[in-house]
Amino acid sequence: MVRHILVPLDGSEPSWAALEHAAENYEGGRITALHVVDPSAGSYAGAEGGYYDPVAFDRARERGEEICEEARERLREAGVLETTELETAVETGGASRTILEYTEAEDVDHVVIGSHGRSGISRILIGSVAETVTRRAPVPVTIVR
Repeated sequence: MVRHILVPLDGSEPSWAALEHAAENYEGGRITALHVVDPSAGSYAGAEGGYYDPVAFDRARERGEEICEEARERLREAGVLETTELETAVETGGASRTILEYTEAEDVDHVVIGSHGRSGISRILIGSVAETVTRRAPVPVTIVR
């Protein structure tokens, strides 16, 4: 029985579709909405070697908190919170690695993740967080488009 579902959220439509899928298919369990902040948020390269802006990093974390609060509001409006527990978390790190570490550390049973549907050269060059998580996760992963 699946009891703890992890849904990584980045604010994209596929990530909201993943949250909706989790809410519809795993009602009665525990859903964790996780937003990962890139550690380079606030770092800028320039002709003089670059600099770090802590305000920009703080804004990125605040955006993560806003996304998590929106997740709570969406599930509240759908009536899901009456039977399903929602936790939220904002972590800093590389997206794939942080999702995988969180999965193991927090005893997650299943990951439901949105796909950006990248194809061609961008998929090869950038890689896909969903693909990496699917390949390396110790638990089942559902990719939602």
